Amino acid sequence: MSEKSNAELPPLPYDYDALEPHISEQVLTWHHDTHHQGYVNGLNSAEETLMENRRSGDHGSTPGALGNVTHNGSGHYLHHLFWECMSPDGGGEPEGDLRERIEEDFGSYEGWKGEFEAAAGAAGGWALLVYDPVAKQLRNVKVDKHDRGALWGSHPILALDVWEHSYYYDYGPDRGSFIDAFFEVVNWDKVAEEYQKSIGHFE
Repeated sequence: MSEKSNAELPPLPYDYDALEPHISEQVLTWHHDTHHQGYVNGLNSAEETLMENRRSGDHGSTPGALGNVTHNGSGHYLHHLFWECMSPDGGGEPEGDLRERIEEDFGSYEGWKGEFEAAAGAAGGWALLVYDPVAKQLRNVKVDKHDRGALWGSHPILALDVWEHSYYYDYGPDRGSFIDAFFEVVNWDKVAEEYQKSIGHFE
C-alpha cells in the first residue's frame, strides 16, 4: 500500500460555461473548484491520518478518519462521474443496449425516468442509476449525503447531484426545474459506456 495519499481533482471534461443555460458557469466553477476540491482534500487528509495512526499505533482518531474516507471518498468518486455524465452535446434519450436494458428492468424508459426523478426529488444527496451485480439488474438508488443508502457491490452508471449547491444559484428552491435541466445535458454515451463496463465485469 502506498504511503502517500494522492487523490487529485480531475478537470472538467468541458468548459465551465459549456452547459449553459441549463447549468451556469458560476455554479460549475463553485461546484467543481470549491465543493469537489473539498472532498478531495478531505479524503487525502483522512488517508494521511490513517497512515500516521498505523505507524504510531495510536488509533484514537481512526474511527473518525474512517468515516471521513467513506464520506469524502464517495463525494469525490460520485462528483467525478457526475461531471462525465453531462455534456454540452447531451440530452435526448438512451439508445441501443442501454435502452433495451432499461426497458427490460423498469418496464419502459418512462417508468425508469419517473422513478429516477422521484429519487432525485427526495434525496439528500444523490440520485443514482446503478448496476446491481447480485440481482443482475439496473436499479435506481436514493443516496443521502454521499454514502447513506448506497447498495453494496453496485456500480453507479449515472449520477445526479441534488445537494443545494448544485442548483440553488440557478433555480432557487425549484429542484424539479434543475432535474429537468439535467436531462437536457445527460451524456448517454458515457452512461452506456459505464453500463457496458459493468456487465462486462459482472455478467
